[in-house]
Amino acid sequence: MTDNEVDNLNRPHAAEHPASVETGASRPPQDEGGRRPKHKQFKRDKHDVHGWLVLDKPVGMTSTHAVSVVKRLFSAKRAGHAGTLDPLASGALPIALGEATKTVPFVMDGRKIYQFTVRWGEERDTDDAEGRAVATSEQRPTPDAIRALLPSYTGTIQQVPPRYSAIKIEGERAYDLARDGETVELSARPVEISRLELVDTPDPDHAVLHAECGKGTYVRSLARDMGRALGCFGHVSALRRVAVGPFGPETMILLEQLEAVCHRAAAGEASLAGALMPVETALDDIPALAVSRADAARLSRGQAVLLRGRDAPNFRGPVYVMVSGQLLALAELDHGEIVPKRVFNLAGLVGSAGVKKG
Repeated sequence: MTDNEVDNLNRPHAAEHPASVETGASRPPQDEGGRRPKHKQFKRDKHDVHGWLVLDKPVGMTSTHAVSVVKRLFSAKRAGHAGTLDPLASGALPIALGEATKTVPFVMDGRKIYQFTVRWGEERDTDDAEGRAVATSEQRPTPDAIRALLPSYTGTIQQVPPRYSAIKIEGERAYDLARDGETVELSARPVEISRLELVDTPDPDHAVLHAECGKGTYVRSLARDMGRALGCFGHVSALRRVAVGPFGPETMILLEQLEAVCHRAAAGEASLAGALMPVETALDDIPALAVSRADAARLSRGQAVLLRGRDAPNFRGPVYVMVSGQLLALAELDHGEIVPKRVFNLAGLVGSAGVKKG
């Protein structure tokens, strides 16, 4: 789904207002050929801004639109998000600015926590409230029946993604094919659901659940499959993402709050750096390694560095490299040898906000 805004402006021709000509009313300036000069379009200056922000995305906004709003507020050159959140969903949308975009994969690979409401009695073609009903039932599950089913959807399970999803089929997005009326057949794929709990059953038609899952899990598919297993059908009627990777509820900021911070910063009353978390916040699952300035100079040029001595790390795997407290590079460590993979250039505004611990 995309947001389209169309603004048609009809200007009357001079011939429709002869009085303005007869009275000598001022005309727009013209060049020698009688043409009106083109006005230069105002362009906002873009800045180097680096860090993470977790927007508490409101219902109705696309993830792409959310990124563009944040990018504009910070006048940032680059921005991207770490995992699409559907327009009908709310909650945690991690947005990377500047050099933080290099760390997006680490957040996307992290765990996600959702709270969602299933509406029983209807299965819809989109598996959420936006679609049309494709199957109905008068049957409703009891809370005990729902709880008894949950272990079947915990652990590593095989899940068929929704027909209306961003998965590509021969180069085309599944949702584009589905909207064009084509038959969409998606194969089941393994996903990890580490926790699935029934939170509430406010009425016979609805159940509120809490899920903690890995990359690639679709909550809409979970609601659809549970509805089929219970013999009553179902779809997601409300969805909120509570956490993504290292970013929990305490890191989220509402759009209104962010706008207020940016306005105070423009007036010199607040710091934009304080509204952003550091780039390395996304890397909390991998070790940090401090190096000397001499080694940092070699790494920044893409050259490997061999650490020697008793304290040299003796393991293999990804690390992030720091020098004088500043992020320098993502690297692979192999028994003391540091091989840089991505080097960071943090010139400009750098996020300084700490991640609050719950």
